[in-house]
Order: sequence, then C-alpha cells, then structure tokens
Amino acid sequence: MALDEGYIKFDLRWQQTALLLKETTSEIVRYRNSCFQRKYIGITEGVGYGNISIRYQNSNQFIISGTQTGGLKRLSARHFTMVTKIDFANNSVACNGPVKASAESLTHAIFYALDKNIQSVIHIHHHAMWEKLKYKVPTTSEATPYGTIEMCKEVERLYSSSDLKEKKLLVMAGHQDGIISFGQNLEEALSVLDDHALRHAE
Repeated sequence: MALDEGYIKFDLRWQQTALLLKETTSEIVRYRNSCFQRKYIGITEGVGYGNISIRYQNSNQFIISGTQTGGLKRLSARHFTMVTKIDFANNSVACNGPVKASAESLTHAIFYALDKNIQSVIHIHHHAMWEKLKYKVPTTSEATPYGTIEMCKEVERLYSSSDLKEKKLLVMAGHQDGIISFGQNLEEALSVLDDHALRHAE
C-alpha cells in the first residue's frame, strides 16, 4: 500500500489570520507534543503524519493542527487553525488561522457532527496496532481513502451500525497504519490509544 499522506482532497477556503489565542491552544499543543513523543504523530519517508483536534466551545467549529505539521517535533499556537465551516455536500472546508487546516479535517468534522459528546479527535499512525486491530474493532473499507467525503460516510455508517461509539477507536483499512480515537476530552482520546498500544506493542 503506497504512502498517501498530507494531500488535501477537499476545497479548502483558508483565511490567513493571526495566531489563535494561547488559552485556546495550550492544552491541545501539550497533547499533540505528547503524541509526537509516543511516535503516534511523526514523520516517515520524509512525509509527516498524524493530527489532532478539539471542539471549540459547544459549536461544530474546531481547532486542528495544520497540514504537514506531523513531522515537526514541537508545535506551538502558530501551528493550529480554526475550522469554521464544513460543507459535506460540496466537499469544502473553511478555516481561519496562521496555517491551513489538516488534510484530515473532513474526517474530524464528521465525528463532531455525529455526537455533541465528542470533544476531541486524534488521528495517528501505529503499525502494530493497525495490523492487530484491523477488522477486530470498527474498520473502514480498504477502498475508502482518507480525507474524503467517502471516509465521512464510512465513519457515519460505522457509528450507527457498530460499537464505534463505545470503542472510541477506528481503524482505517485503506490508509496505511491509520487509526482514529476520540473522546469527551483529549485525555480520554489519548488514553484509548495508550491502552491499545500497550496491549499490541511489537
């Protein structure tokens, strides 16, 4: 399976603005850098992978790491942007901030749209976990590429027809090593990954 990471597959409407407020990004920066230390987010074959987001207040807007930031060891507020509007029907994403939103923004958005209790989403790569959990936890079709409307439809299908809501973990069969976790906060989303990583360590 060829590496396919970091390419935006939707109509991105980016308004470049100043940094997001530090108080809105301090927690997500800390958790993202912890993910990098765990190698959940990082770089392979010269291409960065992984991204992280949190819902903004009680809206469907969310703060997400910028595209092609996976390979950076430490992020700061200048590496995050606010997704302000998602139009699933027209495959478009609008964001405001110092960087363009992650190529996985559509996939993050469908989780926030499906359940108000979901407050954070983390997309990682982990080969051992991916191999051992594929088809044992909710798993998307191998034919479904990341960052697309088709992936959103797969997430929606699995959320209603499987135990995805309880597992809080999704394997992306068509995206090498790709896994998504979510939770009521960043701590829960990361704990889901840590629990499985310990059980499926190489």
